[in-house]
Amino acid sequence: MNKPFSDPKKLLSISTLVIAIDQLSKNWANQNLDFLSSKSFLPGIIQLRLTYNTGAAFNLLSNSSSFLSIISLIVSIGLILYIVNNELDYWQGLGLALLLGGCIGNGLDRWRLGHVIDFLELTQIKFPIFNIADMAINLAVMCLCFNSLKGKNSNNDK
Repeated sequence: MNKPFSDPKKLLSISTLVIAIDQLSKNWANQNLDFLSSKSFLPGIIQLRLTYNTGAAFNLLSNSSSFLSIISLIVSIGLILYIVNNELDYWQGLGLALLLGGCIGNGLDRWRLGHVIDFLELTQIKFPIFNIADMAINLAVMCLCFNSLKGKNSNNDK
């Protein structure tokens, strides 16, 4: 049985924490890193490389910041309404809270700057440069998938 995690204040606090860490880290990166120059962070794993993304993940919809800003706002409002008005399982609640934090974190960049600040680059594999909001969104997908798989397994047990 999934443990309920339906306190909207706790979930919105998680989202707020993600937003704060994301925005503070992006502000630091923007002030302390040279554009497109790499700086070692975790040698052999992650380096810091400041870049600006006008699109979505994997540069989809490049130069579409206005459109993506509107989508971020709509999705954020929908997530807030869903979190506040529904009783959620633990993994579902955590996933939606992380998704909301990541969506708002990147949305704030688009609304304020016209692009998203990315600065974390994996060194061992070819992967797009990302940020804390992107990490939260990916963790959200994992939480929601885990919740979905748990739900299917519990239905099979009946």
